[in-house]
Amino acid sequence: MKKLIRLTNNIINNMKFKNKLIVFYIVVVMIPVLIVGIILTSYFREAALERAIEQATNNVEKVKTQLASKLRVPTDISDLLYFSDELEVLANTRYSNILELTQAYREFTNFQEFILQYREISNIRFYIENETLVDNMSIIPLTDELKSRYWYQKAMESSGIYWMYISDNENFLTSERASINKLSLVRQVPYNEYGKVGVLMVQVVQNELNGMLVQEPFETIVMDEWGTIVAAKNPELVGATQEEIDIDIDLQNETKDVIRTNVKGEPSYVIVDEVRPAASVSKLKVISVFETGSILDGANKVGTLGLLIISGVLLVALVMVYIISLLTTNRLLRLSRQLNQVALGNLKVVSHIDGTDEIGQLSRQFNYMVRSINQLIEQVIESNERNNKLEIAQREIKLKMMASQIHPHFLFNALESIRMNAHLKGEKEIANIVRQLGKLMRKNLEVGRERAPMKEEIEMIRSYLEIQKFRYEDRLMYEVHFDPRAADVLLPPLIIQPLVENSVVHGLENKEGTVHVMVDITYAGDMLQIVVSDDGIGIKEQRLIQILELINKAEEEPQSRIGLRNVHQRLVMYYGAEHGLNIESKDGHGTTISFSIPADSDFNP
Repeated sequence: MKKLIRLTNNIINNMKFKNKLIVFYIVVVMIPVLIVGIILTSYFREAALERAIEQATNNVEKVKTQLASKLRVPTDISDLLYFSDELEVLANTRYSNILELTQAYREFTNFQEFILQYREISNIRFYIENETLVDNMSIIPLTDELKSRYWYQKAMESSGIYWMYISDNENFLTSERASINKLSLVRQVPYNEYGKVGVLMVQVVQNELNGMLVQEPFETIVMDEWGTIVAAKNPELVGATQEEIDIDIDLQNETKDVIRTNVKGEPSYVIVDEVRPAASVSKLKVISVFETGSILDGANKVGTLGLLIISGVLLVALVMVYIISLLTTNRLLRLSRQLNQVALGNLKVVSHIDGTDEIGQLSRQFNYMVRSINQLIEQVIESNERNNKLEIAQREIKLKMMASQIHPHFLFNALESIRMNAHLKGEKEIANIVRQLGKLMRKNLEVGRERAPMKEEIEMIRSYLEIQKFRYEDRLMYEVHFDPRAADVLLPPLIIQPLVENSVVHGLENKEGTVHVMVDITYAGDMLQIVVSDDGIGIKEQRLIQILELINKAEEEPQSRIGLRNVHQRLVMYYGAEHGLNIESKDGHGTTISFSIPADSDFNP
């Protein structure tokens, strides 16, 4: 197997490019396309048959619905006549003379009214045993000959309704009106009071039945339970039997099916379905027939034409492949040499292959790729420079923080002496402020710690606000809302105090009256939300935009707000950009500065 693979590889690798294209075209394109064409032709044949079967099935369902609707009228009329007192009296009265009978026939107009009112009704007949009656083609006295008829015997078997085709050879009369040759409803009408049973026959207009089928695309017929055609697309078939239409299956034994068989010696499909009209004992069959050949002729012609066109196109394409392979080889070799130069590190190569085809596009994309590589190299260099500057800036922040760690013990001793002296002299307020100032300075000088608990930060904020309260008196009011659950949460030192200082110092500038400073530390899910707000002078919109730009710059600029920038940079460095400062302010209405940190954070500065 390995030898075969190696031999195949050697053969392919040693073939010329144009020969490779031709061989691959034949193997990969021509042969598969021909196979697919043959398969598609077969598929189209089957699809055409399936569509025809589906259409015929749907048509049969439609005919069933229409047939049931049309037969509903004769059924309803038979129900009305079944319970008609007038008919009962007319049929069972024994008449003494012909004048009395004529007068009764003249007064009974129900049959004529129904025939005129409903276009589906051709004629109505009623058969009953009464020798005083005269046959007027509507009311007919029963004779032994009539009793022997098949339709009469079926009506006597059951109280239900029978639908059957009754031909003229079962009737004595031959006039046009007396002619039957139609689908008829036959049912018995018992008169228990008189001890008699009549037979009602309601005949359906043949054109109404045939009219349902005239628009059908395939030969469609309706057959009664005894194998006689009662309606057909071709009216000449009405009255014929199954044997006369030459179908190779017994349709009387079929209920609902799609059958492949021969009709008049031709392969065909027969779709059979049954419909049972309302209150009917017997059934009617709806049958649709179409020849297989008529359906497949179009598909065969299209398939043959398609294969011929495909074969011609493939041959022309084979010639074109051979010609194009010769024309494109040189251009590909040129592009290959240019790619080799880029691979060797020469990023100043420019491809000058003409044309708008794929090779021309490759040439332009090659130039675009070289430009993109150069741009990416420049971007990487700029990014490295920015990262280096940011790293230097972060180191400067740390150095500034480290510089604040100088411990001037003499300052603490001096403040303690002043506090003790004020306390001894009874200046308790001054002593308290000096004590708060000492605590505040000590915390500030302990900034070298990586993290500090939230409660110490709050203690420092309170000390700072007490000092400022002593300074500004009634001009400053403050509130600190602190969730006790956050007492032990660790955060970088001197994160909140600069924000409070910003609110006090800048909020009181040019602001008359009292300024309120609020510090809220609350939980928001798994985040700790810190909000410092004031109702001071606020920040003008243009100045706010400048501040936001300054605190986000990697390089520190002179006269920038070092406190805010320091806090923002440390928050971004510790927790990420989404945890930086959010500053909102409206000129004359105060400022709100907020940020959030994970309540369970374990940052690595």
